[in-house]
Amino acid sequence: MKHQSLSLRFLMSGAVLLLATCSLPAASSGTGTADRDLEIVRDRIIAYVMRANVDADRVERMLNALAPGGHWPGIDYEDVSRTGFQHSEHLNNMLHMARAYKKPGNRFTGNQDLKRAIHSAFDFWIEHDFRCENWWWNDMGTPLSIINLMLTMDNELTEPQRREGLRIAGRAHMQSAGARPGGDLIRVATIWGKRGVFMRDTAVLEEVVGIIASEMKTTTGRGLKPDLSHHHRHDNVICTLSYGMYLPSQFATWALFIDGTRFSFPKPATELLVDFFLDGVCRSMVYGRYPDPGAKNRGISRTGALSPAGPQIAEDLYRVSHYRGDELKAIAEIRREQKEPDLRYTSFFWHSEYFIHQRPDWFASVRMHSARNHNMEYPHNEEGLKNHHYADGSNFLTRTAQEYVRIFPVWDWQRIPGTTVVQKPELPHWNQIAKKGRTAFVGGVTDGQYGAAAFDFESPHDPLKARKAWFFFDDEYVCLGSGITAEADGPVNTTISQRYLVGDVSVGRGGTTAALGRGEHALSGVTWVHHDNVAYVFPSAEELRIRHTTSTGSWRQISHQAWASDREIHAELFALWFDHGERPRNGSYHYIVVPGLELSAVESYRSGLPVKILANTTSLQAVRHERLDMIQVVFYEAGQMDLGEDLSLSTDKPCMVMVKGRGGRIETITVSDPSRIHEALYITLRGLRIEGAGDNWTVTWNEKDNVSRIAVDLPPAEWAGKSVVLGIPL
Repeated sequence: MKHQSLSLRFLMSGAVLLLATCSLPAASSGTGTADRDLEIVRDRIIAYVMRANVDADRVERMLNALAPGGHWPGIDYEDVSRTGFQHSEHLNNMLHMARAYKKPGNRFTGNQDLKRAIHSAFDFWIEHDFRCENWWWNDMGTPLSIINLMLTMDNELTEPQRREGLRIAGRAHMQSAGARPGGDLIRVATIWGKRGVFMRDTAVLEEVVGIIASEMKTTTGRGLKPDLSHHHRHDNVICTLSYGMYLPSQFATWALFIDGTRFSFPKPATELLVDFFLDGVCRSMVYGRYPDPGAKNRGISRTGALSPAGPQIAEDLYRVSHYRGDELKAIAEIRREQKEPDLRYTSFFWHSEYFIHQRPDWFASVRMHSARNHNMEYPHNEEGLKNHHYADGSNFLTRTAQEYVRIFPVWDWQRIPGTTVVQKPELPHWNQIAKKGRTAFVGGVTDGQYGAAAFDFESPHDPLKARKAWFFFDDEYVCLGSGITAEADGPVNTTISQRYLVGDVSVGRGGTTAALGRGEHALSGVTWVHHDNVAYVFPSAEELRIRHTTSTGSWRQISHQAWASDREIHAELFALWFDHGERPRNGSYHYIVVPGLELSAVESYRSGLPVKILANTTSLQAVRHERLDMIQVVFYEAGQMDLGEDLSLSTDKPCMVMVKGRGGRIETITVSDPSRIHEALYITLRGLRIEGAGDNWTVTWNEKDNVSRIAVDLPPAEWAGKSVVLGIPL
């Protein structure tokens, strides 16, 4: 796909499908008066706030527990710290009781005792006007809860409650500190918009719709990036599945509110939002449904961090626009478990140093950092307290999407899959997590279906360097590391896997297979390891460490939020890693990961490897896939790669190259500049004649030297780092 006005565009046709959504009032034709349109929007917002089911038993408990003064004794009203503020329970209780009072069909509908309790609790809040040390509650969380309560109770509020409630809700205004473009601007705007709608202020509604639409643009600052990832701050840390989620969720919801009225969003804004949802959000999720751990930040230390996404956003977007409708429909069906995932794509988000590879039966990602971004977000509100090495080349593989769910309290945070880390007695203090990356050559190359990621790695925490690369195909991916050098005490480990233990762990050595018992094992001569239908294959026999034991931890160890308990949690984990020893010099590793391979097929796979490692040095890392007729190469410096049969590939600059053949000819050449500094690149193919030209490339054939020299114009500015695909005429 190609961006059109900084947006990915292509039109998908398909039959009209009526998708389930929340019950909202029908759309106006848009031909009525402005007041009529405003009332339609107002009714829809109230219906949306009221949509949650009423738990009458819970309401009864709230009613019985409420003290005469309007407070709940079980809530700590004194703790207003960033990690506390149980006052949110008071806000939630009021809204739940209000829904029960106003929503037809439950035993509390219109109950006057409940109404008096709601008024008492609201008056208590107004009297104390609680503030939190975390600005978010004061400027967003509390105003949102208050305006939702007011919309629900509406004309059954007293005049003082209306006046004071509007004052508190008004703290979410467009000049507040939290109303940052690319950050919380849309969330603040939607609260401000609800307040305006409550007051029946047409001017405010028009203002808010314009603000939301204006955020649907790509930028090199905070917000939606040209690669369709999302950044919340200027540290350029990926936030697609955290702050970025508010773009599609709030936009889709408000698109429904204003659909068919004169307030409707402009078409370009809606289509860019769909692009971001499908190509940014959904591609950062396993099967478009489960969050990839690699795309998370401090949120990984929350209990529901990897909970599956529901179909609502996809359905809401389909309802207001059929742009790319078939894809929206497919995501909704996958999320409703009405369709088996059949997704197949590869993406590199060059503004975020984040690479994903999706196949129908498995998903893998690589998270990196560079001199252009930080390794982790800051501030982190004392969450994600052990995220120091989380972006050091983390490589999460999942088949079931259950491999890492709630694993993080018991994890060894110095053995994150894919990372090379100096093993320390303990991690540095949590206020030392966020660091800027140190190297420029960090990137990926992809044609949209296959690709590779490369990381000139220098640890921001330890005196450690390495060159790491990952090469992705249909049934496997190859992991290479070279130049592993450390100037610190403590062994250096490269972790292959750390996840829940499922079933047996089997090891191949010398042509024999053995199931390992519990414990930690130091093994030599290992040619493969098999666990939970994933094979880790080693082209040459290796020394490895394997652990499958009970691990212990607590949520409190990774989060200081008030809810985080220090109660011990126990889980059986499987971990596999290389031990490079202390202070290694020019160490290396190589292995192949094969998801979905049965134990009985591992030896056969290894004896007929479809992939061949061509190079693994500090200047060159390369892999050939025989069946796919594909070569992927990382040139850390200008150089030459011998392809065999009197063929060679050379470049005049550091770059990444992927060559795809078909029928004895080259079909495509894909290139990228991980350093993002070059305007052009020259590729020389010796021993092969290539003809043709494209919008951004030309080729010159030198018959005397039997050389094809290809000149490629690289993407400029905000597109630097994006892959260029050269389609070679056959």
